[in-house]
Amino acid sequence: GRLPVWELWGEETDTMIGYHAVSVIADAMAKGIQGFDYEKAYAAAKHSAELDHFGLAAYKKRGYISIEDENESVSKTLEYAYDDWCIAQVAELLSRVNVSSHPTPAQISSLRADMERYNRRAHNFENLVDPATSFMRPKKNGGFVSPFAPNEVTFNFTEGNSWQYTFFAPQMIGRLGTLMGGREKFAANLDQLFTTSDKLSGREQPDITGLIGQYAHGNEPSHHIAYLYDYVGQPWKTQRLIRKIMDEFYKPAPDGLIGNEDCGQMSAWYVLSAAGFYQVTPGSPYFAIGTPLFPTIRFRLENGNVFQITASGVSDKNIYVKSMDLDARPLFHPFITYESIQYGGNLHFQMTSVPDRTDRLYCFGEFCQPALSFLGDMSSGVAVPIIGDGRRTFQVSLTFSMQTITPGAKTYYTLDGSEPNAKSALYMAPLTINSTTTVKAVAINEKGVRSHVAGAIYNLIPNDWTVKIASKYNRQYTGGGDDGLIDGIRGTVNFASGEWQGYQAQDLVATIDLQKEMEIKEIGGGFLQNARSWIWMPTHVEFETSSDGVNFTKVADIKTDIAPQDMDSKLRDYIQAISPVKARYVRVHAYNLGKIPAWHPGAGDDAFIFVDEIIIR
Repeated sequence: GRLPVWELWGEETDTMIGYHAVSVIADAMAKGIQGFDYEKAYAAAKHSAELDHFGLAAYKKRGYISIEDENESVSKTLEYAYDDWCIAQVAELLSRVNVSSHPTPAQISSLRADMERYNRRAHNFENLVDPATSFMRPKKNGGFVSPFAPNEVTFNFTEGNSWQYTFFAPQMIGRLGTLMGGREKFAANLDQLFTTSDKLSGREQPDITGLIGQYAHGNEPSHHIAYLYDYVGQPWKTQRLIRKIMDEFYKPAPDGLIGNEDCGQMSAWYVLSAAGFYQVTPGSPYFAIGTPLFPTIRFRLENGNVFQITASGVSDKNIYVKSMDLDARPLFHPFITYESIQYGGNLHFQMTSVPDRTDRLYCFGEFCQPALSFLGDMSSGVAVPIIGDGRRTFQVSLTFSMQTITPGAKTYYTLDGSEPNAKSALYMAPLTINSTTTVKAVAINEKGVRSHVAGAIYNLIPNDWTVKIASKYNRQYTGGGDDGLIDGIRGTVNFASGEWQGYQAQDLVATIDLQKEMEIKEIGGGFLQNARSWIWMPTHVEFETSSDGVNFTKVADIKTDIAPQDMDSKLRDYIQAISPVKARYVRVHAYNLGKIPAWHPGAGDDAFIFVDEIIIR
């Protein structure tokens, strides 16, 4: 009963994210396109938004997806929020009389309630904005994941990194800019995206191509970004970048596209951009102006009208717009409406080689709204509080802080796991705990609007053991640091959830110091196999014990029993009882599979070992 996401040959592949059929429906309705049942489409859109798969359950509960919940948590949160805005637009449109039916007062009331609810959900992108860096960052246990680098490609993003996804809030561009510090700061962040010398790091992702700085034209998440300068009064930068992309990233050859064509999107971007405009926010019937490529372009429309674009003086050098008029009426803003296109007529550009650097904020009529401008951006959204720094365990005591990025909002909290409200403790200064604690917090603004409830569970490690790791774990899979091997927090089948330590092209060798000699009766380790993601069980695991940390005696050699060809995700604790031995140190050596076998798509590359955790009883 759900809407399609990524269909191929009549089958749903579920290889992409969001529920973006909603954006197609919303855009068609915003443009008055008929030929389908608006009410049925709306019911289907709401149904898809209320399911619990692919991180949606967590998204609805806390206002964002955490890495503990689901892979690609940042991208899914941001794209769900945009889709929710699309549903709100449909609800608003259906609440108008004579759109597709004659709603009753009760139906109008219900639609208005839906519009308000989905608009609140559309603000959920705010919950991943890091106020310290202005980047969208993944969250873990109520706080932001560390270490963090915006150029790093991780499983917290879909075919991208934080640079590319930080600018994905097409439904509320003005709100995003406000959270970044205002129009000028937003423009500066855009500049940095296109000029940074940072190179891609992290996992290999062949979809990220066509780089200008960290802008990636070879993949869809970046395609609207060059047009965002129109929204901050610097359209000449949009014009320069759009022409650069058209000139350098498209050519008439078999390899003429800089990236994956994906249902025609690479070409669709080019056709629209060559005409001189692009729709940044499907669901909103406005087009941002770029720079036309040809002296004359004509669109022969289905209604019989012809929409013509002419560009006087356009050339390889004359790429900047000096002036525009629509049917001989001057345009002083870099936007046109879908309606004006459908009427037909002529959009005329006067082109020049000199950019118009006049710093003005374009705003007129309906463009003065959060989705399209920085003016009128008085949002009712309240972001969830940020709790701590993402850690989950501590020894002896822990001091942590809380904050909210919503101006004027106050944070209220509880330390007993109960739901917080305006009568709970008001956060004033960092808190210190010395026992396992469940923290919950809510932000409430001066109008009484509440955020979702944020939560964190801090676990007091029940022992004083330490671990020394001779190997080097991958920076994307740290398990929370060295102590992640012995912290008592167990990983799930979600290998990117933050609990697992990952070792590639090497064995795992680690020594646990129990701090005193103890009698050991059982020994083992927890491991994960997900061969689709290059993660295999170790071939075998050796355990040694020592009283002095120098002289070790082998006490176990456990052979693993999951075939390398098994492609299903599997957790396994390999535990062996041993003859009781007194020792202070335990050394574990898990042997890596080595090179990926020839039958695997990653043949010849290096396998991973994923471990969580070392078991000593």
